[in-house]
Amino acid sequence: MSLDNKISAKITVEQSAAIDAIFEEFKTVLAPLLIINLTAQERRETLIMGEKSLAFVIKTLTYAKQNPNLVPNYVDLEEAINDSNLAAKIYGIFQQLSTMLRAMEDTGLVAGSEAYQAALSIYHSIKGASRSNIPGTQVIYDDLKKRFPGRKKQTATSE
Repeated sequence: MSLDNKISAKITVEQSAAIDAIFEEFKTVLAPLLIINLTAQERRETLIMGEKSLAFVIKTLTYAKQNPNLVPNYVDLEEAINDSNLAAKIYGIFQQLSTMLRAMEDTGLVAGSEAYQAALSIYHSIKGASRSNIPGTQVIYDDLKKRFPGRKKQTATSE
């Protein structure tokens, strides 16, 4: 059986260090903005603004700025505009991160799948070798088979 190798790449020490540095800078730059930590209940109760709602909000706030007499006195228009701008910027960053995260997840899944398939092939070879009493393989097989505990054989009981 041959393995269908879809990826053959490595992250170098330099790349790993650069990624770590970028993440540290990214966290530092965003730290003053990412100050909210909602509970599960708060997330359920929060009004959600998606892509279509964002366009509605921007259009409504534009009309409000052009027609301040239509804005209720309990609405702080400038703060609403600031919140809208922040939400739009955060949404844009989120979209970029989501795309990158999906690509990372897909790459990790494929690399992990290929490594796992290779390990299973090797495991089955070791299992066969231990059944054939190849010296030194029983210890290796006993160690690896712990990953697959399976069911314990039931002993027959007489009634």
